[in-house]
Amino acid sequence: MNKTDIVDVLEDIAILLELKGENPFKIRAYSAGARVLETMEDELGEVIAEGRLGSIKGIGSALVDKIQTLYETGDLEYYTKLRASVAPGLIEMLEIPGLGGKKVKKLHDALGIESMDALQKACENGEVAALKGFGKKSEEKILTGIANRAAYAQRHLWWEAREVAAPILEGLRSLPQVERAEAAGSLRRLKETVGDLDFIVASEAPDPVMDWFVGQDAVQEVTAHGTTKSSVRFEGGLQADLRVVPAAQFAFALHHFTGSKEHNVAMRQRALARGYSLSEWGLKPSGLESGECKVESGELEITSEKELFEFLGLQEIPPELREGMGELERYVASADDTEVVPPLVTCGDIRGVFHNHTTASDGRATIEEMTEAAQALGFDYLGLADHSKASFQANGLDDGRVLKMIESIRAFNESGESPVHVFSGIECDILPDGTLDLEEATLKALDYTVMSVHSSFSQPEAEMTARVIRAIEHPSTVMLGHPTGRILLRREPYKIDLHKVIDAAIANRVIIEINANPRRLDMDWRLWRRAAEKGLMCAINPDAHSTNGLAYFEAGVNIARKGGIPLEQILNCRDCAGVERWFKERK
Repeated sequence: MNKTDIVDVLEDIAILLELKGENPFKIRAYSAGARVLETMEDELGEVIAEGRLGSIKGIGSALVDKIQTLYETGDLEYYTKLRASVAPGLIEMLEIPGLGGKKVKKLHDALGIESMDALQKACENGEVAALKGFGKKSEEKILTGIANRAAYAQRHLWWEAREVAAPILEGLRSLPQVERAEAAGSLRRLKETVGDLDFIVASEAPDPVMDWFVGQDAVQEVTAHGTTKSSVRFEGGLQADLRVVPAAQFAFALHHFTGSKEHNVAMRQRALARGYSLSEWGLKPSGLESGECKVESGELEITSEKELFEFLGLQEIPPELREGMGELERYVASADDTEVVPPLVTCGDIRGVFHNHTTASDGRATIEEMTEAAQALGFDYLGLADHSKASFQANGLDDGRVLKMIESIRAFNESGESPVHVFSGIECDILPDGTLDLEEATLKALDYTVMSVHSSFSQPEAEMTARVIRAIEHPSTVMLGHPTGRILLRREPYKIDLHKVIDAAIANRVIIEINANPRRLDMDWRLWRRAAEKGLMCAINPDAHSTNGLAYFEAGVNIARKGGIPLEQILNCRDCAGVERWFKERK
């Protein structure tokens, strides 16, 4: 088991102990041990081999044994038994925003609650509001959290859904009976969350294709098994549908099942205006009976989506833009093919990324490890932005530590150890009144800054909006981080008027990031088209806390594509010299 996994186990033990009402000092020992281990720069295997683990401040003898056991065997009997001793429903309740270990234990002790259903009933009966330390507002928030959780259970993060879809698509394409195969639906449209997976296959022999699909090892349940459509469900609840069509219908089926519904309606209306009826089966002159005329040959032979769009007088619309938000008007083909819509950003356009964390705060990799990973991704530069001191739970940096970090980054760049240039930044807390968490002289010494809200999420909309705008208007603010604080499928955005925030950012030449962490993807793509048209600059920031997290930039590229952000308004598309120039001009 690696260091990251061991840290997760220690943190989990602390939560479980809290649920059981154990000694607070014991709980704190595991939390502190996880923090120390997480920020330790030395390689864990070497520390253990050299017998130095017990000499590290914050790791006591009891933790030494457990860490070594986990590292060497990947298993810990103490943890297994502890987890088994806690009712699963109590652990599940921790997923409700605002319910930590102490509150869950209190609900259990006072009301005997051990499940989500029991918690909901207790709230609906007013029992939770009557408990000391809760009240009516807490009860309402818990009910909202339960309702959101039920809704969230029907969705899955794009990043995770893609991991399930990739081997299925590869397997389908490898079958001899399959002529063409593609994923469709919201996955193909790069939506931040996905309801289910859709696959479209062209084949004249559907039976063996269906048999393979429902017989996959990962399938937990077969909900339908037909000759043209089958449905299966995987562990975690994600459903996948497969439709097999003749090759002549493939382009139409792929377009239709990619969606969205609003886009398809607009396309059908455009087809009708030209005398045709469009469906998943094909195109036919309007006025004919259903099924009387399908695409066969000649003028209406269409083998690709590109040809379908061209037939309707459109440039090919990328799947991620098919949301019924005016994309048809934007992609109307000109008579002489001169008015081509500018290309969308690709992963290959990204020269580097910003807003990443190291072991200096709550990251799990050193500067050297992060730059090595950045180099492997082909980046020319990397921006590091550890937390500031107000984020004490994340080992945030005070002014003195920030200045030392700047020096260490400067020394690293001058050493020539890596071809990747490191920009010194900070993720500075925006305090509840809109002031910043660090001295102005400290902020000016950095290459760039990311200002973010990490506390007081329940402020009224007007107060939160004023708070963020005050931070934007500070001369040292370069970027605004995750502007709504949302956690997809877990935490709703805090209340904020983003239209006013966007206007303030443009007026003050402040970048708003696309936080590319697949659980955030904030700012939302629905706001970016209008914001980009008004001139807002963007930075795609992985908010990586590990070397693997740098790859999240791809999810950010998805959002930039859905938002139609021009390349010239994405800072990451500039080379290192261009970024340096932008930062200097910004100052």
